[in-house]
Amino acid sequence: MVVVHRDKTVFRKAYGLRAEVPGHEPMTADTLFDLASLTKPVATAASIHLLAERGKLKLTDPVAKYWPEFADKGKQGITVEHLLLHVSGLPASTPLAYNTSDPALLVAPVAALNITDPPGRKLRYSDAGYIALAEVVRRVSGERLDAFFRASFVEPLGMKDTWFNPGRELAVRTAPTERRGDLMLRGQVHDYLASRMGGVAGNAGLFSTADDLARFCRMILAHGELDGRRVLSPDSVREMTRPRAVPGGMRSLGWDVDTGYSGNRGRLFPLGGVGHTGFTGTSIWIDPSSETAVIILASRLHPNGKGDAKRVRAEVATIVGAAVHGPQPGAATLPGIDVLEKNGFQELKGRRVGLVTNPTGVDKKGVPTIDVLKAVPDLTMVALFSPEHGLRGEADAPVADRVDSRTGLPVYSLYGPRKKPAPSQLAGIDTLVYDVQDVGVRFFTYATTLGHLLETAAENKLRIVVLDRPDPSGGTQVEGPLSDAGSESFTCFHSIPIRYGMTPGELATLLNVERKIGAELQVVRLEGWRRGDRFEDTGLKWVRPSPNLPSPAAARLYPGIALIEATNVSVGRGTDHPFEYVGAPWVDGWKLAALLEEAKLPGVHFVPAQFVPQASLYGGHACLGVRIVVVDPETVQPVSVGVEIARQLVRMYPTDWNRELLGGLLANAATVRGIESGEPTASIVAQWQPGLEQFRQVRARHLLY
Repeated sequence: MVVVHRDKTVFRKAYGLRAEVPGHEPMTADTLFDLASLTKPVATAASIHLLAERGKLKLTDPVAKYWPEFADKGKQGITVEHLLLHVSGLPASTPLAYNTSDPALLVAPVAALNITDPPGRKLRYSDAGYIALAEVVRRVSGERLDAFFRASFVEPLGMKDTWFNPGRELAVRTAPTERRGDLMLRGQVHDYLASRMGGVAGNAGLFSTADDLARFCRMILAHGELDGRRVLSPDSVREMTRPRAVPGGMRSLGWDVDTGYSGNRGRLFPLGGVGHTGFTGTSIWIDPSSETAVIILASRLHPNGKGDAKRVRAEVATIVGAAVHGPQPGAATLPGIDVLEKNGFQELKGRRVGLVTNPTGVDKKGVPTIDVLKAVPDLTMVALFSPEHGLRGEADAPVADRVDSRTGLPVYSLYGPRKKPAPSQLAGIDTLVYDVQDVGVRFFTYATTLGHLLETAAENKLRIVVLDRPDPSGGTQVEGPLSDAGSESFTCFHSIPIRYGMTPGELATLLNVERKIGAELQVVRLEGWRRGDRFEDTGLKWVRPSPNLPSPAAARLYPGIALIEATNVSVGRGTDHPFEYVGAPWVDGWKLAALLEEAKLPGVHFVPAQFVPQASLYGGHACLGVRIVVVDPETVQPVSVGVEIARQLVRMYPTDWNRELLGGLLANAATVRGIESGEPTASIVAQWQPGLEQFRQVRARHLLY
């Protein structure tokens, strides 16, 4: 097992035995394995993409253009892409000619195959298709797959233990598979088709070590380059790894993405990575979003062919996924409530407190701020105030006042007929405490609630204490248009960008000063938070800031996708992945995905999708559209994504798309006009820059970290 993370091998260990028969041999980290079907993405698909990059072939061309005999029996419409995606209509396997050294005669039975389905209609994993791809490599390059792959990838990448037919010298540290006749296969390919082809085939035959595969994975994660040597262009890597919709799931042009074969992804790596397995027990999963690769090489066939590596591959991938995507053990970020407790509650001693909070107001151990403060002997809890979604965070509509059953305290809603505390509700209070996890988005109503509380504190001569929390997206990115003058509303308290890149404490400081509110404000700062840390880096548990933000991934896309949810398209509310879908019953998802992919927006891909929301717009009805797949959280610009989707919907459905309310959350007329007129997204984004630069200068005066 080898784990690569951020261009380094961070874990490397061998377990168990390399061989049981005829005697026990311990596994070693430099053991060579028969990779079986890992040959497909690593050798065959990579070689095809390199030839396409060199202009020797086109992925959309018919295979018969390069191998005329392949057109026989109705196969003239099968393209190179169809083969890479396993949607060619070819059967899973093929009979091969035996006892011949002529490469053309050896693969002639593949050219003679009948197709079982029209190309593109059905996902059928096909060894025959990848044998055909290896023949395309031979005919286009003039070299057999093993020679082309060695010169183009193995040698430039320094993969010293990667071979077809590794030979006797390496057999001693090669994991044996199973007995064939009187011979225990060791250093000889197990796959029947590859064996008949002399050990070199497009579907199987490659041998390698975990260390060498780690070098290949590092190259993919570095967009085609390793240690200063480029073997593929970034465009080729993008083309090879971006998800494509296929019947029953998603694949890329060479790798699996999300199908019934994706068990080796585990349960915690997000959609957007690629991987593959091999029949012998081998596995790779590459997760670009965390710059991680997991290589597991298990010898499941030795000695009797009855082993099963599926569970161990899935469980190990889940463990690694938890390590890189879950709360980081030992991460030092302390939210404001923990810092307050650490300081002995000095800021609140002797105070009579009105607490504004919801389920996100918890300390690092998960104890609600309500309970923490209620237990402090020298402060008095007088009342609770709840923002949108209520004190328990479950409501998706205006919330009424009530009494909290756990504490007996009155709970006053700030999301109903009244948006700020009434004077009567402040009786006996000298300090307002705000502890709410925001998402760093202008139109998320917690920002307006915070502004109203600052005004309330100033008007009533109260102190306001903000217990600070991280900006989930890192607090470095500022994106989107500033709101127009006169557009103030409950979703636009102040003229700031859609993504303002500040913590709640920093935003409170900006609003208090720039709006000349003059409240007595104190921010209990975070400890251990570095500007740029995403929420996943903090070690804090994600608690939904609203019912439809179940994860940091949803919050990451929310600033752009929420812009269009006031229109007659669904953004996935009522699914397991809100704000990762956009569609409606009348949308052509294939066309929309193709147009969005043409834009080549950084950090994101679009895949045709069908989904059924169980609530909200189109609840219970099938919607067609796109699934948005984030592959690089560091570079994705969600507001630009939302603008590009809106542009394409205008282009495709000028009358069907009801966009009267599009400008509501944008709050910027020039951006709406640009979308309506079909102006390129890059031009629309350029118009934001003067305002953003002015905002950055103002923002810089109020940053606390």
